[in-house]
Formats: sequence, structure tokens, C-alpha cells
Amino acid sequence: MKKDDLVDALQKGANLPTKKQAAEIVEWFFETITKSLKRGEEVGITGFGTFKAVKRAARMGVNPKTGAKIQIAATTVPKFKAGKLLKDAVK
Repeated sequence: MKKDDLVDALQKGANLPTKKQAAEIVEWFFETITKSLKRGEEVGITGFGTFKAVKRAARMGVNPKTGAKIQIAATTVPKFKAGKLLKDAVK
């Protein structure tokens, strides 16, 4: 499923009159999660899962082309942990 498919499903499921309204809701949802993660907050959706920002430490890596060792900088990445209801639904 792609973003357009999600917008279509939301429009039909919520009986929204236009696809534009559904697209705005989907965009708002993604922006809200993104902004919360940028602030270091955790976003938990009961039964679905939890989004959070996790810090990765700097580490040594290997360039696969040359085999040379390189330093990989520390970074913050998003992480998602599926909730029990989602895990059970996918089984």
C-alpha cells in the first residue's frame, strides 16, 4: 500500500467528500509524528505501536568497495515497535 492508497482508504472509510481532505489528514498525521520525534518525544498509538527517536553512537565501518575503514558519525534515527494487537493481526 502506498500513500495514495492510504488516502483513498481514508476517504472511503471516513466518508470524506473529497480526496483532498483525506490527503490533508494523512499529511497532518505524518507531520505530527515527525515533529514529535524531532522534539525527542515518543509517539504511542495503543494497539498499533510506538514511534521513537533513537541515538546511534559513532562507530567504525568498512567501505564495501575499497575495504578501507571509515568513521561513521553518531546520528538519531526513527524506530518503530509494533504493538500486540498489530502483531496478532499480522500473524
